[in-house]
Amino acid sequence: MSPVTQAVLPEPTVDASDDGSGRDGTEIGDAEVADWLHVHPEFFDRHADLLAEVRIRHPHGGRAVSLVERQVLVLRERNKALESKMAELIHIGQNNDAIGSRLQQLTRELLRTSDAARLPEVVVEGLMSGFAVPQVAIRLWGVDGVAGPFSDEVSAEMRRRTDEMTQPYCGPNSHPEAAAWLPEGGEGTASIAMLALRLERTADANPRTFGLLVLGSADAGRFQAGMGTAFLERIAEIASASLSRLLG
Repeated sequence: MSPVTQAVLPEPTVDASDDGSGRDGTEIGDAEVADWLHVHPEFFDRHADLLAEVRIRHPHGGRAVSLVERQVLVLRERNKALESKMAELIHIGQNNDAIGSRLQQLTRELLRTSDAARLPEVVVEGLMSGFAVPQVAIRLWGVDGVAGPFSDEVSAEMRRRTDEMTQPYCGPNSHPEAAAWLPEGGEGTASIAMLALRLERTADANPRTFGLLVLGSADAGRFQAGMGTAFLERIAEIASASLSRLLG
């Protein structure tokens, strides 16, 4: 190593009172060294040969490695983390594309349905087959030409709750009336999603709620509070637009 002709760090001095621990008033701590190097990044430009002599403990073993090797290890770990994140984003994107394709297919089936009275059945069948939702139910009010169970009576309280919904409800099966509409009366249903069906554009510019779409599952984690509801909102919009043909 070439001699250093310029002092770069103050040398510690030891007085007679030093107990040998090195903890005298002139000790240079790790933070001071780090701060100094941060302020003087050109130090290793002037003394590049020092980099070859620096040895750092291997993060996954006891042996010492050079600074360059340690930097390579750090970059490899970062690269692995980025690859994992990228794979996760690709997976999410693929799932979103698949859901978007199924939404398009459901919309196409609804547009092809000429008999408006069959629309509730088409929505139910499309969600069960296309989205693998095991339990689906629809209740409508203020519509014409719809047979049971889609036109079965809905309590005033449930209508009020539906009218007040600003986004889909997702969570545990805590709505007995809505759950009872599901197959087998909702027995075994652990989680549900409730989507208000409404016509946004009306003569008086106020949304008109005319039904409720209920999705159920025996899996308690299928519909969770706090889960993203963007696709559920799209489903509600598509179902509302098609079923609004039944409004009197």
